[in-house]
Amino acid sequence: MTKLRGGLTVGLAVIVAAVVWPAAIFAAPGANAGDWPQFRGPDGNGTAVGEDYPLTWGPGENIKWKIDLADPGAGSPIVSGGRVFLASGSEDGRQRNLLCIDRNDGTLLWTKTVEFGEDTTHPQNPFGSTTPATDGTHVVVWHGSAGLHCYDFAGRSIWSRDLGEFKHIWGYGSSPIIYKDKLILQTGPGERVFLTAIDLASGKTLWETDEPYNGDKSPDDVGSWSTPVVAQVDGQPQVICAMSTRVCGYDLDSGDLLWWCNGLNGSSYDVVSSSPLVGDGIGFAMADLRGPAMAFKLGGSGDVTASNRLWHVEKRNPSSVGTGVIVGGYVFRPNAKPGTIECLNAETGESLWKSRAKDHWASMVLAGGHVYALSQRGATIVFKPDPQAFQEVAENELDGVTNATPAFSEGQIFIRTEEHLYCIGN
Repeated sequence: MTKLRGGLTVGLAVIVAAVVWPAAIFAAPGANAGDWPQFRGPDGNGTAVGEDYPLTWGPGENIKWKIDLADPGAGSPIVSGGRVFLASGSEDGRQRNLLCIDRNDGTLLWTKTVEFGEDTTHPQNPFGSTTPATDGTHVVVWHGSAGLHCYDFAGRSIWSRDLGEFKHIWGYGSSPIIYKDKLILQTGPGERVFLTAIDLASGKTLWETDEPYNGDKSPDDVGSWSTPVVAQVDGQPQVICAMSTRVCGYDLDSGDLLWWCNGLNGSSYDVVSSSPLVGDGIGFAMADLRGPAMAFKLGGSGDVTASNRLWHVEKRNPSSVGTGVIVGGYVFRPNAKPGTIECLNAETGESLWKSRAKDHWASMVLAGGHVYALSQRGATIVFKPDPQAFQEVAENELDGVTNATPAFSEGQIFIRTEEHLYCIGN
């Protein structure tokens, strides 16, 4: 096996096509407005296009199809051009998979498997815990130390990259996103921690920006698994990412660090799992393991902690893995431990209400005027985004454990558990 560290890779790993179909079947349809093409949807903010999504489901109700998954994973499904794409991995991590599934009936169309050696992760974060990304023609999946891989919709390999070794007791989990012709990836903990932009067509690096760590925690207690977002800030698209101690804004074209807001470092851990939440010129971020939470005005130059940070809460925060949604100046967030759903005033940080729920690792989705919150036990709470009081509309149970955020596309909801993938529709 030949590895070109940091460059285009020749024989990065053995890639096996489990199912081969005639190429004519897979004419790439291009991106569609109703697609769910990456983690947390088209804009990375957890907002679905369209209105007609089911509010209730269960055995015998609104389940269009259900299929078995051979391997677990916590990565979310994505949906584009009549296909559902999903990452998974064997328990020992020696096989990392990308699955392509027909969205109409759940038929497995093909599987691409990357063979890899021994690797490290945590039982709560199985291999296959990243979400693929697509532009309607390319589909890209990040397998951590096993590389970054790009395929077409027929499952043909376009390019592969070896970006280095990324080992941590919690494994890997940040997902790639696509903005126009660029793939953006925050690598997560490893030999290096960096944000990179890669040309989607060729796989060549456009820029890399390292994230230094100047804290006092041990390597096992430091890391960001946050997926970046692209937002319009100061009249230009910027990449915004929550690192282990701060939130940073980068120039999309050059990777230059434009601004940063400190405040995510905790007393015991400097760990971030959730993605930054942006809306109405405000950013919101939370550390994990009961670390700090904060909100800040987007933009500026250099260290904007003093000028832009709106509020900062250091103690008595819940553990945060999933990301919430911003609706009308209010943050609705899922909390992992204790298991609650909470509403905050985005500008002041005031907690307006908190409702007991289950442990939520998945991120919330806003669809058709309702918020969907999926728990680790497979139950989805549907509620109205009302800052005055918690208003539950429905609670829908499915069998199985899950940490994956659901995908919403053209009136259908795709929910992944450790053993199954469901398509839910009216």
